[in-house]
Amino acid sequence: MRRVRALFLSDVHLGMRASRVVELIDFLRWHEAEVIYLVGDIVDGWRLAKGWHWPAEYHQLIDLMLAKAQAGARIVVLPGNHDEFLREYLGTYFGEVEFVDRTIHTTATGKTYLVIHGDQFDVVVEHAKWLAHVGDWAYRSALRINGVVNWVRRRMGLTYWSLSAWAKHKVKNAVSIIGRFEEALSLEARESGVQGVICGHIHYADMHDRMGVHYVNTGDWVESCTAVVETPEGELQIVKWSEAPEKRPKLRLGRLREREAGE
Repeated sequence: MRRVRALFLSDVHLGMRASRVVELIDFLRWHEAEVIYLVGDIVDGWRLAKGWHWPAEYHQLIDLMLAKAQAGARIVVLPGNHDEFLREYLGTYFGEVEFVDRTIHTTATGKTYLVIHGDQFDVVVEHAKWLAHVGDWAYRSALRINGVVNWVRRRMGLTYWSLSAWAKHKVKNAVSIIGRFEEALSLEARESGVQGVICGHIHYADMHDRMGVHYVNTGDWVESCTAVVETPEGELQIVKWSEAPEKRPKLRLGRLREREAGE
């Protein structure tokens, strides 16, 4: 069990069949945090509106999160564009779970960060939602193609390869869009009087100081399986769970509730 001051994760997209919920449950079982920030798009309302997909492991994930809240962890939900229906609950509390549009996190070293999903600074999402839905369809199509490619790679003994991650690295327009997104979030952080920003939305985990503030993106749990943690010493780290050591024991999903009851 790794104990951290804070845990930031986003873009789980519950309702999307490609969501890596099993890996997320495993990650959460191995981490304890004083505060857990769910930085948007935890639930994919767009997909659920088109076709209901809610397998048993989703309930197990929710049970695990509620168990952490009951054990004393503060849980902060910051809705994104895919779970924008949760914005109706902004400013409300359900036990240890609170719903906010944005918040400020202060690290152990006193450094302050704006925490926000980031879709508020996506021009497409804000002003051409139909185009955002087209982009969502294209992303899901890429995931399906990626599934076929990786089936072949597994047969050849090769490791997982992400088509969308490759495109974000190599396609000039995608890189430009990411750059503009980072610039907009960094500007918002400066105008908010903080030293950094922690966000999600673009499914691209990164951490840098190129724009005068500390920019941190949590990534996603559809492909990359990444989260950001703050260590007890106040250092922010990106954790890529799919690259965790193979010797780490895995918990069987069917026994999660039994394990929680025993604790």
